[in-house]
This record gives sequence, C-alpha cells and structure tokens, in this order.
Amino acid sequence: MMKIEEIVQALGLEVKCAKDCLDREVTGGYTGDLLSDVMGNSKAGYIWITRQVHQNIVAVASLKEHSAIILINSSQPTAETMDKAEAEKIPIMVSDLPAFEISGKIYNLLTANS
Repeated sequence: MMKIEEIVQALGLEVKCAKDCLDREVTGGYTGDLLSDVMGNSKAGYIWITRQVHQNIVAVASLKEHSAIILINSSQPTAETMDKAEAEKIPIMVSDLPAFEISGKIYNLLTANS
C-alpha cells in the first residue's frame, strides 16, 4: 500500500482538487472508462485510471470508495466534476501518460511497496 501523496510525487501527477485528502491509502487500482465495468469490478481503496472527465466519475468513485481518480492523456476535469470531487473529498489527478503506461507505473509502485 501507498499513500496518494507518494504516488503523486513519484509520478509527477498534477493534483486538480481535494488536495487535503492525499494521505489516503491506495490498496490497488482499476483502469477503465465504462462506468458499469468500474462499478462492477473495482474495489474500495483503489485508484481509478480513466479518460472520462464528467461528474459521473465522482459519483462512481464515491460509491465504490475509491481513494482517488487519475485522468490520462492530459485530460482535464470539467468545473462541475472538480466541484463535486471537492464536496465528496475525492482527489483527481492528471497525467500526460496514456492508460497503459500510468497503470504499469502504479502497479510497479504498489507491488514494490507491498
């Protein structure tokens, strides 16, 4: 397990919102853009990697008790998404990497610290 803050520092992620919640533990990760797939297969404590930027990602992350969301390919969350994430206390970070690369890097970080 690692804290979100450690992952942000290790990967140079840009934190967009909920900066006061970076001390949460990350227990795993899930990569996907289909909300029903993420709802059915991800777990609490996971960091979710997606290309989606609309506010429904916050609803799913909150429902599944995810630690945080990472947006790929320099995607930027909408203003509504950031407002909802702040209210739900779910950090959203941005990476310029594609899903495959950021997923691999996070996997390596988590397994090196387990």
